[in-house]
Amino acid sequence: MSRAAEMKRLSFGKILIYSFLGIASLLSLFPFYWMFVMASRPSSAYNSIPPTVTPGNLLVDNFQKVLNQIDFFHAMWNTFIVCATVTLVVLFISSLAGFAFAKFKFPGKNVLFLAILLTMVIPPQLGLIPQYYLIAKAGLLDTLQGVMILFFLNPLGIFLMRQYVSDSVPDELIEAAKLDGCSNFRIYRSIVLPIILPAFATLGIIVFTAVWGEFLWQFTVLRDPEMYTIQVALASLSNTHNIDFGMILSGVFWATVPLIIIFLFFNRLFISSITDGSVK
Repeated sequence: MSRAAEMKRLSFGKILIYSFLGIASLLSLFPFYWMFVMASRPSSAYNSIPPTVTPGNLLVDNFQKVLNQIDFFHAMWNTFIVCATVTLVVLFISSLAGFAFAKFKFPGKNVLFLAILLTMVIPPQLGLIPQYYLIAKAGLLDTLQGVMILFFLNPLGIFLMRQYVSDSVPDELIEAAKLDGCSNFRIYRSIVLPIILPAFATLGIIVFTAVWGEFLWQFTVLRDPEMYTIQVALASLSNTHNIDFGMILSGVFWATVPLIIIFLFFNRLFISSITDGSVK
């Protein structure tokens, strides 16, 4: 095969890959665009035939309806407190546990790690009743603490941190720190944390968005409107026979904006964590 033919083949392959990625990106972004379109249109546009695909001029009016129905910004603040607290606690616990599982030797380590992984395959709905009973007995119903405590232990976070620490933190570096008299926590704070910062960004985004979008547990625990998170508050908008889809999707649209901002803010670290394994 001549060099010209080989270059032509490679160019065709790149065009095919980029075309596929472009189409996949458009398909991924379309639900968000459609949500924006419906948020700026009257409720009747939801069932229009042919479907409406161009934005309207009612985005502000529909959002004003949301503000008249629920305390939107207070619910957003409650949600931010829950998500930020859970994310920080999960990052701390998961990184400590991942460091221990990756670099320490202790009896039953593999069995304990396997037990943690097995909890990932258990549907969360199966534990809803016993978890609700425990939270009720602890007097944490209708509190943000009752919402948060369930998410503090994250098996996926422990697994990700264990893998990242195992691949990224050399054993020789830890041994050298021990020879210099560093305690295990000093090694974690001064050596491990700076190295696993990209993994922090990745896990932080995963946890924050997962808790932000979680509904079932929050709806189960919270009954006081003052304690509503944004998911529960938005769900209360549909408790009528005449559902205003424009109003609801306007609330959903503005509730999604903080997630987009957070992802863009940590985007570089997120990509760095994903690509690290391919360049090591």
